[in-house]
Order: sequence, then C-alpha cells, then structure tokens
Amino acid sequence: MNKALHSHKVAAAKPVDWRKKMSDNVAYGLLVYTGLQIFVTLHTIQGNSTSIMPVFVLVVLVAAIIPLFRNFERRWEQLSDEDAHNIAYKAAYRRDQAKVWALAALLPFVISGGFKLLSAAF
Repeated sequence: MNKALHSHKVAAAKPVDWRKKMSDNVAYGLLVYTGLQIFVTLHTIQGNSTSIMPVFVLVVLVAAIIPLFRNFERRWEQLSDEDAHNIAYKAAYRRDQAKVWALAALLPFVISGGFKLLSAAF
C-alpha cells in the first residue's frame, strides 16, 4: 500500500475568526459598491453633462457609505479573542454579511434611481 496515503494526517481545522471574516466582507463589499456606483453613475450621466459635478457627487457617495460599512466591522472588532472564535456567533455573522452584500449590490441602483426620479421631477 502507498505509505503517503496512510501517513497523511488530517490538518486540524483552523478556528474561524469572525472579526477577520467580517473585515474581509466589508472590504470586498466596499469594492463592489464602489465599482457598481461608478458604473451605474457613469451610465446614468453618460452624454447628459460635461461638468465635473457628477464626478464630485460620485466621490461624495462613495465617501458617505464608508461609515455605514465601518459600523458593521466595528461591532465585530469589539469581540474578545474567545468570542471571535465562538461558533455561536455564526448566525449573527451571516445576518451582518447578508446586510453588507445587500447594501453593496443594491444601494448603487437605489441611489441612481433616486437621482433619475429627482431629475425627471425637476
């Protein structure tokens, strides 16, 4: 028999660190939000204006969302080392993870739609 197959030791599962996982989700969520916000905003204003104002608004929208995303991360940073690895936090982590990704994916479209409605109304 092949010794390599029998001598292979199963690596111990690395404990989950909810703080790091949430920090990663927030970072990637901000990247997705920013990319979508740029795409949606530029698509919305394409050909409508030659001013710098839409770019300024885009920067403000991206900067304004950072504190909201940071609140998710801050809650998880406050966990003790013991709690950070406690599996009992899995459901709360999944809820916050879903909120981060829902905001990242949907908020650019909601904001752009709101601006379209406002510009159509005035």
